[in-house]
Amino acid sequence: MLLRYLLESKAGSEKLVMKLKKLESSVSSGRKWFRLGNVVHAVQATEQSIRAADPVPRLCLTLANLNRVVYFVCDTVLWAKSVGLASRVHRERWQLRAARHYYCFLLLSLLRDLYEIALHLAQAADRGAGREKAPLDAQGWQAGDHGESEQLQPSVLLLFRSLKRHPPLLLDTVKNLCDILIPLNQLGLCRPSLGIIGLGGLLSSLVGMVTVAYPQMKLKTR
Repeated sequence: MLLRYLLESKAGSEKLVMKLKKLESSVSSGRKWFRLGNVVHAVQATEQSIRAADPVPRLCLTLANLNRVVYFVCDTVLWAKSVGLASRVHRERWQLRAARHYYCFLLLSLLRDLYEIALHLAQAADRGAGREKAPLDAQGWQAGDHGESEQLQPSVLLLFRSLKRHPPLLLDTVKNLCDILIPLNQLGLCRPSLGIIGLGGLLSSLVGMVTVAYPQMKLKTR
């Protein structure tokens, strides 16, 4: 999608753009095959989220995963329609349902990310306040100065430093922000260009590969 967007405005690239459109459609159909078993995974994730200790992530993740289950069910129905197994299915209606539940899943996941970020920012503020109360010896002067400078830092810088200390939270937030562009466009809530959607999908895929290759980079449930 990103390549197609970059080439559409260039003269003489019409044939390549058409090939990219066909490739995009074929890849989309192929991905639906791989997603057929994701309903089971989403149900398992729902069961795990119910056992979370913190009530806020428990609520957000449970509702998010329930929406994810319904999204995959809708996606399976659309796949059945595309291969001729469910000819009476109203394609546009089921696409809209799938987009709504995918949007709710991502929105609730982002709410969980914001909650985790708020917790880490509060912990960082507490650490800064604690350092200011350190004894005024040689080591205490350094701790107090560092805490005072951290307290005076802008909120954006404090947010950046907090996310830098917690890479799994940063990756999960970036992935959800990139993914939510698709249902926003499908539901008409926001109209980003194909280039933005393609770039977001590329970043989301890279983050997904990182979390698969390095499981410790995947955000854990409290």
